[in-house]
Amino acid sequence: MKKLFLIDGNSFCYRAFYAIANLSASNGQPTNAVYGFVVMLNKIIKDQKPDYIVASFDRKEPTFRHKKFDGYKIHRKPMPDELVSQLPIIKSVLEAYRVPVFELAGFEADDILATIVKKCRQRDDLEIYIATGDKDALALVDSRTFVYSPNNFNGDFIYDQQAVKEKFGVLPCQMVELMALMGDASDNIPGVPGIGPKTASSLITEFSSVENLLNNIDMVKRESTRELLKKNTELLNLSRELAQLDADVPIDFAVEDLKIKNPDQNKLYSLFKELEFKKLLKGLAPDTAVQEDVNYILVDTDEKFDKLLKSIAGLTEFALDFETTGTDPMQAVPVGVSFCYKPKEAYYVPVKKIDGIFKKLKPILENEKIGKVGQNIKYEILILKNQGIELKGVIFDTMVASYLLNPSKSNHNLEDIAFEYLDYRMNPVIEDLLGKGKSAITMDQVDVDKVCRYCCQDSDITMRLKNVLSVQLQEKGLYELFFNIELPLVYVLAQIEYAGVRIDTGYLAKMSTRLKKDLDNLTARIYEIAGGEFNINSPKQLSAILFDKLKLRVVKKTKTGVSTDESVLQVLAAEHALPDAILQYRQLFKLKSTYVDALPELVNKKTDRLHASFNQTVTATGRLSSSEPNLQNIPVKTDIGRQIRGAFISKGKQNRILSADYSQVELRILAHISGDSDMIEAFKSRRDIHTHTASLIYNVKEEDVDSKMRSSAKTVNFGIIYGMSPYGLSKDLRISVEEATIFIDAYFARYPKVKAYMQDSIEAARSKGFVTTLMDRRRWIPEINSLNVNIRQFAERTAINTPIQGSAADLIKIAMININSQLRKKNMKTSMILQVHDELVFDVPEEETKEATALIRDLMEHAIELKVPVEASLKIGENWLDMREIK
Repeated sequence: MKKLFLIDGNSFCYRAFYAIANLSASNGQPTNAVYGFVVMLNKIIKDQKPDYIVASFDRKEPTFRHKKFDGYKIHRKPMPDELVSQLPIIKSVLEAYRVPVFELAGFEADDILATIVKKCRQRDDLEIYIATGDKDALALVDSRTFVYSPNNFNGDFIYDQQAVKEKFGVLPCQMVELMALMGDASDNIPGVPGIGPKTASSLITEFSSVENLLNNIDMVKRESTRELLKKNTELLNLSRELAQLDADVPIDFAVEDLKIKNPDQNKLYSLFKELEFKKLLKGLAPDTAVQEDVNYILVDTDEKFDKLLKSIAGLTEFALDFETTGTDPMQAVPVGVSFCYKPKEAYYVPVKKIDGIFKKLKPILENEKIGKVGQNIKYEILILKNQGIELKGVIFDTMVASYLLNPSKSNHNLEDIAFEYLDYRMNPVIEDLLGKGKSAITMDQVDVDKVCRYCCQDSDITMRLKNVLSVQLQEKGLYELFFNIELPLVYVLAQIEYAGVRIDTGYLAKMSTRLKKDLDNLTARIYEIAGGEFNINSPKQLSAILFDKLKLRVVKKTKTGVSTDESVLQVLAAEHALPDAILQYRQLFKLKSTYVDALPELVNKKTDRLHASFNQTVTATGRLSSSEPNLQNIPVKTDIGRQIRGAFISKGKQNRILSADYSQVELRILAHISGDSDMIEAFKSRRDIHTHTASLIYNVKEEDVDSKMRSSAKTVNFGIIYGMSPYGLSKDLRISVEEATIFIDAYFARYPKVKAYMQDSIEAARSKGFVTTLMDRRRWIPEINSLNVNIRQFAERTAINTPIQGSAADLIKIAMININSQLRKKNMKTSMILQVHDELVFDVPEEETKEATALIRDLMEHAIELKVPVEASLKIGENWLDMREIK
């Protein structure tokens, strides 16, 4: 039997729209429904393998049902504007898939599907599947007609006659009769008031149809039901007419017109690219990829290598790319390197094939006059540092350039940016060579010809991207930011990572033992409170204890059940001892597993240091992040969390750890950007900004501000930066929304220029599509014009916060570059070893303490001149925890 699939377009659109939240292209166009629709369509084509396929849609115009009953679908909410804007795109997608689409004014998609079913049933070689979430279609089910119901969580479900009978208690051909009796709230089909699904099902089982029921109404056993039917006969007949599908819609087609065809790959390619569906693009057939004649040359003899060296020694610039045995540059072993200095031509040199390769490369790689181009060139800098080579003359990093052009993108790997800017699909990609998961191999195990193709492609595409991205940076006013801040920072981060930080593993071992003891005691206490043992780390088992056994109130539900997350436990902690104990347990457990036990495992066995990765191209604000470990997440608000810092120690007894932390830098930047005279004056006169703010809001003298007032003012000061609403402030301060509103109004009355700045930022984002920092860093915010209120409000908060956060990022990056430059210039042994939030951490020889302190303080406080003084707080000690302040 051949398969015909009928797609209820509107049903699929709604399902996709609500299944995927907040997905949009960088131009602000919502794309969640389109993406979900394509995923479901692909699943049908792949899994069900239909021979014929067709789709139908509703139209805006009223149908014959509206004319019969004014109340038809009257309670149904209008289609969300974000979904309306996606309908034409979805139809374009179907056109690219070459799926026929039917729609006709005056009729619903269901009627069109019923008409197609009626005609196609004449073919006895067809099985018909109606893909919909609408129960109206169940009336069409018979021995060769089925309803296919897509489901993301429990797997797709196919309704046959038996499944319909089991679910609704009637045969498919009786579904219209059932709906007529019980009504349908979604379409506002009235039914008979007072008759529900059970009564309706039993009546149809006994009388078969509405007509037969009305003809034998006196045989209905229950008097109340009998009276309801007699009273609402007219309404019942109307309901049946409304529920009945029209299988005679005037559409013209032949069954063979519905035969499935190969998609138009070029159209799909263009659509998916415009919609930024990268994952879907990768699944397209290879004919959408750019197929090119390239000249990738294997340099596997000393003679060939010497010839290549002569060529690149005379160049002004070239791209290079290393292949290694791993992703950690402090442990990876070089396998080979490629060079490219003209498009579509590159050279690959396997390391093992050339005697003394690094000695021969050193003069060229350390020659500042020859420009080097790379993708994530920090990796190459570190690889070469471990070979005794200082890579000099770096003039471009394509990953960093891509990041500056669109910092909100989730990644900036070569495969993605080549596709975005060159319309080029990388082939092969890394998985083609190494495989995935447990069976993955390392690059030194791959055939040299395959590595040659892969590595040459990388340097070739990197060189081509450099030319395209350079123009883009200039056009968007990002050229100076790139060359004066971000590119020099690459070297600084490489040096921080290379230096690493010493970890006191013995200190952590003792801490781990203490934490285990504390966790054991907490576990015993939890079991005692709960009245029995259970898996504390199992949300399901915890849920059973809290809500089934202890009968605590349900605060929040998720798709998988009742929530036991931190916010829920904090609420319940006021009502019962167990949630508070669980919160304590989770805090200690995370601390132990994520940091105390994990940090020693990250220490490099060769260097005996921890070499964290500092990521320059991750956060949308311009801030740096770190991984392996995530230093930003080391808790500092609790005593036990702060103790982890005690494990970060200097490299020797004659050295100290020096911390330099910007003081209230975001508020100082807010004062500068907003130009608020009162806030500027407070900082200039070195007043405590939170005490000053409290005195203004509460209308008292600064000396009369108590700790509670100052704390509230501090919450408002920092909350304003993040666009905090009265509701958010009310939760933080545990006051009413009305009180919070008064608080915020009082704040803006005292700092009017701050409110003006916030409004101006939102308007600038609306008109230009982006906001900028002090150093002209851009963040594009297309969501600022979203039709979705939640998305738009989040975008407005982003527009307020990004110039402040991003300027703080600019400030510390400039400070890092200047400090690093001066330390090198003065040949000092002080080394920058960590960057966390607004803090820089150094390893300082005792004899350099005075000079290093003065240099670091001066360069941090004068990185960017603001209208207010910038202050850095410096501390020093034997570790990152036990430190004294340097005045």
